[in-house]
Amino acid sequence: MRIADIMSRDVQVALPETTLRDAAEVMASIDAGALPVCDGHRLLGIVTDRDIVVRGLAKGLGPDSSVTQVMSEGVEYCFEDDDITEVADKMAASQIRRVAVVDRDKKLVGMVSLGDVARETKPATSGDVLEEVSRPGGQHAH
Repeated sequence: MRIADIMSRDVQVALPETTLRDAAEVMASIDAGALPVCDGHRLLGIVTDRDIVVRGLAKGLGPDSSVTQVMSEGVEYCFEDDDITEVADKMAASQIRRVAVVDRDKKLVGMVSLGDVARETKPATSGDVLEEVSRPGGQHAH
């Protein structure tokens, strides 16, 4: 099975000038913990609810600060025609909960989450990914 079969296609994005407040409001309204940051269709980074709190508010940035001040750059991504198992392995190795999905022109076409992967893989596979993503000492949990 391919990522295109399970990814979320209707992805809300933040623009570079989006404020932390506006990003948080969008996340709350769509019940999501992350937004890709895009300039047009080009993926610049990702901002999470944790980024807003830990990299923003805790460091003294106000709610009108730009998401570019707290977002993660160098975002992990996969292609829409990648195999689910390969992406699950990538998520486990990088300890991330969400992956941007791009087409072969590297334009954002969706997002895939640990939950999406868990619904479509064998319980052992999704359990292994969750265990690796949750292992202490890793990267941040996008």
